[in-house]
Amino acid sequence: MRILVVDDQRLMREGLATILNLEPGMEVVGTAVDGRDAYAKVTELRPDVVLMDIRMPGMDGVEGAELILKHFPETKVLILTTFDDAELILQVLEKGVHGYLLKDMPSEAIVSAIQTVYNGGTVLQPDITAMLLKELKKIPAAPSMQPKILNSGDDELPGSLTEREKEILALLGQGLNNKEIADQLFISEGTVKNHVSSLMAKLGLRDRTQAAVFSVRHFK
Repeated sequence: MRILVVDDQRLMREGLATILNLEPGMEVVGTAVDGRDAYAKVTELRPDVVLMDIRMPGMDGVEGAELILKHFPETKVLILTTFDDAELILQVLEKGVHGYLLKDMPSEAIVSAIQTVYNGGTVLQPDITAMLLKELKKIPAAPSMQPKILNSGDDELPGSLTEREKEILALLGQGLNNKEIADQLFISEGTVKNHVSSLMAKLGLRDRTQAAVFSVRHFK
């Protein structure tokens, strides 16, 4: 497994590289200092997984992840962050990264997360994501980014979501899981799961976290 470590702090960058190189089956093929440097290294080294800090001078992890995933969609991107970066975390989840980790997690959790995304999984902490979504609702947006209520005729809802799908999308934005949504709408978990799959397909979203972020952005 080939890994690229991206962080503007040398100590963090070299420390992670040392830890990961000690793991069987893992090799840190390079390091980078910001998003632009990361993209250049991905182009050159073609790593399987990019472990990237979110807040860096120059090109940050949001822009770096977007650039990498646009040109190298097979590359897995795992973001390292702190809870204080709520808005940035949600931005990067919208770009399709394969997960995020808080920086204060133990090294074995980081190793496990890298293995998970390498094998096609997603690394998200549901409790943290739910908290982030709630925090985002409290953050005043710039006028150009103010959330708005979408109607079924809006162009921003491709595939014309049904009323039930819009209800479920709004509840996803509150951080509710399938069981909680089912209980609130008096329907089965299986029905919720089907609606979630349908609305994600219509909106071109990869997972329920992206759906939740979309909901927060577009629903009051």
